[in-house]
Amino acid sequence: MELLEPEAGAADAAAATTGAKVLVIDDSNTIRRSAEIFLRQGGHEVVLAEDGFDALAKVNDHQPELIFCDILMPRLDGYQTCAIIKRNPKFTHVPVIMLSSKDGLFDKARGRMVGSEDYLTKPFTKEQLLRAVDVYRRGAA
Repeated sequence: MELLEPEAGAADAAAATTGAKVLVIDDSNTIRRSAEIFLRQGGHEVVLAEDGFDALAKVNDHQPELIFCDILMPRLDGYQTCAIIKRNPKFTHVPVIMLSSKDGLFDKARGRMVGSEDYLTKPFTKEQLLRAVDVYRRGAA
């Protein structure tokens, strides 16, 4: 038992220095859980939010380095959520990547207008998600 504890601690320390803190906002439990599994496998810390209101509280509490945000959500949609996050000077530098099942030019353009950096079409793969974290985390560093 004693041998396992230091290894787990070392792994946690390595993940803390190499992994990003990522917020995933999606009203679909399946999408949230898939993203969480993929991102944790990539060594990242994951915070989940089920809608825009939940996300606004968690952005402030957890201060993520990157945000994946679904577009179609009840109460506060992804565009509104992104715009509110980006209006806060504390979070304007945090990359937001929109998630949608639609791959429309209009949706991508509207996402850019509210401050998102990129757009991923659902269903996404583990590789697409991890590549986005690598690209936008490096860009912010």
